[in-house]
Amino acid sequence: MFRYSLNCSQEIMSPTMRTRLALLYWLLLSAASVSCDADARERVALEPAFGGRTFDSALDLADVGDGTFLVAERGGQLRRVSADGSKMEVVLDLASTVSLEHEEQGLLSVALDPEFAQNRHVWLYYIARDPLRSVLARFTLPLGGAIDPASGLVVLELAQPYENHKGGAVRFGPDGMLYLGLGDGGDAFDPEGRGQDLATLHGSIIRIDVRTATATSPYRIPPGNPFTEIEGARPEIWAYGLRNPWRMAFDNETGELWAADVGQHEVEEVNRIERGANYGWAVMEGERCLLEECDSRAFVAPLATYRHSEGCSVVGGVVYRGTDIPALRGLYVFGDLCSDRVWTLDGDGDRDELLAVAGPIVSFAADRQGEVYVLQFGQPIMRLRSP
Repeated sequence: MFRYSLNCSQEIMSPTMRTRLALLYWLLLSAASVSCDADARERVALEPAFGGRTFDSALDLADVGDGTFLVAERGGQLRRVSADGSKMEVVLDLASTVSLEHEEQGLLSVALDPEFAQNRHVWLYYIARDPLRSVLARFTLPLGGAIDPASGLVVLELAQPYENHKGGAVRFGPDGMLYLGLGDGGDAFDPEGRGQDLATLHGSIIRIDVRTATATSPYRIPPGNPFTEIEGARPEIWAYGLRNPWRMAFDNETGELWAADVGQHEVEEVNRIERGANYGWAVMEGERCLLEECDSRAFVAPLATYRHSEGCSVVGGVVYRGTDIPALRGLYVFGDLCSDRVWTLDGDGDRDELLAVAGPIVSFAADRQGEVYVLQFGQPIMRLRSP
């Protein structure tokens, strides 16, 4: 999911130490008077969404379209909350199923089926225990009711060899296909070379057709997937060479898929995902070669990178397509876990600091109108707005 370490390996640090380092990083930045530029302050502000309700561990958000939203919390709870926050209820609780033994585990993502209005299908991505594995599952949310856990259909499971690097976003593209971002599965520096291995789904973004999913035929390989003719390659793979894509989102106007990939020690990166592209992990970390020598021309370069002098763990965002803040339209909005900075990125890779928030950012989301939300643990979900 994300990393709390600075220039130290996350694999040898305790969660308590990582949390302390994140707080220390935030305090150091505050003492240095790090702030956004004046233009950014004039064009955007933050306001609590959902009546200021606090969520313990909100990681994803889906706009149902009827005045309610679904909020996925790391602990396994899927909550339905009204737009004004006056009503909230748990519609599904996977606490007995999800694994929480590492900070990069739990219920990580929620997405509504493109035909949700007709079929009421909700798609979840979570890390399950005994054995440790990634799970993509479909559930049915009755109109006005709660989800019957028995309605769940497991569409894909992926065994996980280590605790970390699980990726964490399920999204539907404009083509109606399901895309899922998967990390390399751990450990530090991808010791088993999964990022460059087309024979595994680890370290990739997959594209599958789930429109006719059943227990006996959970998904199909859609036409156009790039590696279907390569012997030994997994036909689900759309792009690969990723370490830990946290998170990804489609631009609902252009159809482009944006993904942030968390780095190892030095470089964080943002990519625009292309069909069949190899993003270099673990030969490259951003633009940085990790081997004695390598040819970066063999890989698709990130659209943008930043070093750990500016943060420690990129948090992928969304392209702003709302109407409340015209100056942001078409810009990718994303952030960093440790520095708590929010940036914008344009299609040419030009980055601008937008604002800073109090406390670690863990995710971004957008509603049906294209307005953007910032998710943080133990705090209200915040909405970007015009001041």
